[in-house]
This record gives sequence, C-alpha cells and structure tokens, in this order.
Amino acid sequence: MSIDACVFCDIVNGSGPAHLVYSDDDVVAFLDRAPIARGHTLVVPRRHSAGLSDLDPALGTPLLSVAQRVADAMKGTEFGAHGINLALNDGRAAMQTVFHTHVHVVPRRSGDKLSFAKGFLTRRPGDLAETAAQLRELIGVQR
Repeated sequence: MSIDACVFCDIVNGSGPAHLVYSDDDVVAFLDRAPIARGHTLVVPRRHSAGLSDLDPALGTPLLSVAQRVADAMKGTEFGAHGINLALNDGRAAMQTVFHTHVHVVPRRSGDKLSFAKGFLTRRPGDLAETAAQLRELIGVQR
C-alpha cells in the first residue's frame, strides 16, 4: 500500500474522519472505528511506516509513551479498566489490516473474557464522540 492510499496517514493529516483522543508532533491517537471494547484506541506515528521494520526507532518511545497515557486514563473512573491490552500487529500473518504502524490500547475489566471475546465478533462503535471526549478530558488534552 502506498502512503497516498493510507487511511491512517489521512487521519494524521486531518483529511480522514476520526475521533481524536491525542495529538502531538510525533503521534496521533484516535478511537478504533470498530472497537473491541469501549475506549479501544489506536496510537500511530505521524510519519508513515508500514510496520516495525521501517518504524524510526526514535518514534518508538513517543508511541509507547502516548499508549501509556491513554492506558492510564482508561484506568480512571470513566472507564474503570482493571487492565490494558497493548497490541501491535506486524504483518498480514499477524492480522495487521492497515499497513501503518499502530498500537492498539484496549481496556479490560476483571472477568470480561466472554464480553471481550464477543467484542472481537461484534465490534460495535457505540458513541465514539462521547468516548473520545471523555478520554481527552482524562488525558488532559485541550481541544
């Protein structure tokens, strides 16, 4: 996939639709449009890389730092997460579907195995605008 056809590059440059959670000079975070769980967020580097092998190592720290901030916000009162899954699918065999490096931040709750598995099957968005607003507030992002 060329950079010109990258849906995440479109989101990063502001031409693609997204519910933004966080943005800085290196990284953008936005809600997954088909979340596994409420608050499921994608954290992407602004600079395109298809996967880990071409990700600038200098962007690894900001990428994980923002994922950590989002994860910490999910453990707040609004989302009540007891744990977080971080996932980076690298390559088609690893179920990567958008070839722009990204980290999934997925909130988990104790005893949610059945609802989590159901989330993989149903992937319903819910109220993304409200969810994004709550996460931005918890992270401390001004809009």
